[in-house]
Amino acid sequence: MNDHPAVDIHALRQIGWDNWDPIGIRQIDDVAWRSTAADEYDTYLFHVANMILGGTTSDEAAAYLDRIASDNMAVGPVKEAGHHASLRTVEAISAYMLDNGSNS
Repeated sequence: MNDHPAVDIHALRQIGWDNWDPIGIRQIDDVAWRSTAADEYDTYLFHVANMILGGTTSDEAAAYLDRIASDNMAVGPVKEAGHHASLRTVEAISAYMLDNGSNS
């Protein structure tokens, strides 16, 4: 799924949990369930990283995360705060990749 070896899933996961956690997996005590949900987040976050590497704009990548939350996670329409979380996540992934040379 991820064609770029410099993208670290642990870094992406931390970014996602810190900025974009639409179903609140950080707060779940069930470790097995949290692990399954984390794997699902990983898929979306890797996709965002690849979108960024492919030249997708931050707004387009944030809209992708909004659609994931709304449609795949069934949290309903994404409100302004949710969109800001998506945008923060995309910007944090972009900054991480820039700091780690993934965009070169």
